[in-house]
Amino acid sequence: MPSPIRPTTDEARQLARDLIAGARFGALGVRDPETGGPMVSRIGVVPGPDGLPLALVSDLSHHTKALKADPLCSLMVGEPKGKGDPLTHPRLSLQGRARFVRHGEPEHAALAAHYLTHQPKAKLYIGFADFALMRLEVASAHLNGGFGKAFVLTPEDLRV
Repeated sequence: MPSPIRPTTDEARQLARDLIAGARFGALGVRDPETGGPMVSRIGVVPGPDGLPLALVSDLSHHTKALKADPLCSLMVGEPKGKGDPLTHPRLSLQGRARFVRHGEPEHAALAAHYLTHQPKAKLYIGFADFALMRLEVASAHLNGGFGKAFVLTPEDLRV
């Protein structure tokens, strides 16, 4: 059987970038440190200055505790729009490592300001001590651009 993965095209790269750029939340997959089982949580996400996902997470959340124990994770962005079969709508699954940027670290102020341009309501809590920005250091990406449109992308394919 032939591979369903198509050669990466500029159109696929742009669709993946658009999915990240339009995302305001995503499904974060982590490994539960207590059971070792998979766990998925919805988090707020925005495109970082480099085009890769940037999130704001609290140390009080179970997914942050899981990421501290094991930073390997996945993030899916892309929500069905309009009518029709949700499986025909594009989505992007990213695999990588979570890296926390805490208050006082050199890049925190600029990233926080950037985050707030996309999620202004986060101004209410972005300064709380238990919150940190989370950069997803992408290792690979899997784009499902709709029926029969599967692509594997690199971090370089996603950067703006």
